[in-house]
Amino acid sequence: MAKITISVVGPSQPTSEMAETAYEVGKLIASKGWVLASGGGPGVSEWASRGAKEMGGVTVGIIPDAHHEGANPYIDIAIPTGMGQGRNYLVVASGHAVIAVGTSFGTISEIALSLRTGKFIVGLHIPTPFILPLRIAHTPEEAITIVEKYLKEKGLWLK
Repeated sequence: MAKITISVVGPSQPTSEMAETAYEVGKLIASKGWVLASGGGPGVSEWASRGAKEMGGVTVGIIPDAHHEGANPYIDIAIPTGMGQGRNYLVVASGHAVIAVGTSFGTISEIALSLRTGKFIVGLHIPTPFILPLRIAHTPEEAITIVEKYLKEKGLWLK
């Protein structure tokens, strides 16, 4: 089985609180030995990737551009798609689970794609009431614990 991959999605212009949360989520993902996948650009993707890299983790950026140059500096493996926002499906599909940090139109589409395809998803900094059914966490540690429990229940736990 492939290494566990967790997709992290969120706005390209996050609040400082969202950025700090994404950074902590990235660190925690790497500390579990999991791969972090994201949209590979600025914002939540960059903060999460930075956290993962600082912990020695592996990062994958599935970028909307057709060229590698669109990736943020913390991406190990850039996958240029040339698909624009259409690549949101690939970001979601790449993870064994998804963690959404905040919302924007693009992030809401990734949340909806996760739910539509049956992907396990946990949200942080999601405004309430939020109409889509997803698990809400209040801290990065809680989000990782929820994902870890899901992976164990599905027999996907690899460390």
